Amino acid sequence: MKGSPLFLCLFSTMCWVNLMPTAGNRIFHFGPCRVSMSMAEIRSGFTAIKANIQARDPIRTLSILSYPHSLHKVKSSDRCCIAHHLSNFYVDKVFRHCKTEDSYVNRKISSIANSFLSVKRTLAHCHEQNKCMCGQESTEKFKQILANYEALDVTSAAIKSLGELDILLDWMEKSP
Repeated sequence: MKGSPLFLCLFSTMCWVNLMPTAGNRIFHFGPCRVSMSMAEIRSGFTAIKANIQARDPIRTLSILSYPHSLHKVKSSDRCCIAHHLSNFYVDKVFRHCKTEDSYVNRKISSIANSFLSVKRTLAHCHEQNKCMCGQESTEKFKQILANYEALDVTSAAIKSLGELDILLDWMEKSP
């Protein structure tokens, strides 16, 4: 039993370390849900490919995420729901269909997608626990985003959505 206090101390320390965000991560609050993510890493990856991706977007008259169905007008009670839907949307629809002939760009997209996969899992868990309720307004806003996406062919819609990732990142960073 001499090792028990040492084991307990080490075990407690490991649990505490696992609850802390990793270096460079920040906690974002979407309603009652907390998400740890490295926004600097995501932004760095996106900045490295933004010009390349936006140059591939031939349709300048349509936006997937912008006004009049702006994310910046989402009520705080609906932030978790919208974040949940958009993380699913980006992982399942956008990143999956954004492939280029440039391996560097593809690696950056993959890195960003992996970060979003973690966000998706955290928000899905929160949603399953009924902490992330969807009101009518958030449901309507997401339906409009989806309609904007589906108005284009899959590849064009994915490229346009990826090119607008900074709109989503700005919204996420402005979480109250």
